[in-house]
Amino acid sequence: MIFGRKTPKIEQINTGRLKLVLAEPAQAALWASFQQENRNHLAPWDPQRDEDFFTPFAWQLRLENARLQFEQGTAIHWVLLDAHSTEMLGQCSFSNIVQGPFMACHLGYSLAACAQGKGLMKEALDAAIEHLFRTRDLHRIMANHLPHNLRSARLLQSLGFEKEGYARSYLKIAGQWQDHVLNSLINPAHM
Repeated sequence: MIFGRKTPKIEQINTGRLKLVLAEPAQAALWASFQQENRNHLAPWDPQRDEDFFTPFAWQLRLENARLQFEQGTAIHWVLLDAHSTEMLGQCSFSNIVQGPFMACHLGYSLAACAQGKGLMKEALDAAIEHLFRTRDLHRIMANHLPHNLRSARLLQSLGFEKEGYARSYLKIAGQWQDHVLNSLINPAHM
């Protein structure tokens, strides 16, 4: 329930090349495999991970929590699947969803090494953001990136995000406290 109304049910979002499917505990092995296969590729952009992070059991617990967050209206986690197979190409998450006068959330995403440079994350996020603005009527989506992550900077800019600031020593990524560029996208229906 979201403040007295039912949480919108999301079956699936289809784009030209992708299926965005709500994260479910039954996908634990899929998520663990994705993380294992892309461990080195994602390491520069992620917090340090212990070995447990890469196990299906740990992903089962994380995905149970993701499902609970969805039911509470505080997050939506999607798995990005190839439209013609069951291959997991990435994920996108809208977390810390806050209602009331703030009406905002944080965006996070990752894409498999084999899927880079094909416009797939832009395709996925275009659809997911439109869906979230339409169904949740959020005002603002925030997304932050490391200053040297130029691929994320270009992606967010192409989606209409605007740079709003710079946070020193913002998150502990790859074992070090690192600065981040702060970006946001305002719902065009609210302008």
